[in-house]
Amino acid sequence: MLALPSVTRLQSLSPTARAELRQLLLELRGDAQVRADDCWRRHKAPMAAYWKVVSVYAGHVARVLR
Repeated sequence: MLALPSVTRLQSLSPTARAELRQLLLELRGDAQVRADDCWRRHKAPMAAYWKVVSVYAGHVARVLR
């Protein structure tokens, strides 16, 4: 993730914009984790995997914005 050219643009955002975007991504991560767990319980493995990936990527981008 850190090797992507877009990361430089994310890191150049103002501290306020970075904080707001980071908070949004952490909320997205939490929502996606809940959906992944729900899909897994309902035996919908492909959708559980999808939501798990959304959760992981949102978390990774949020870490870049620290």
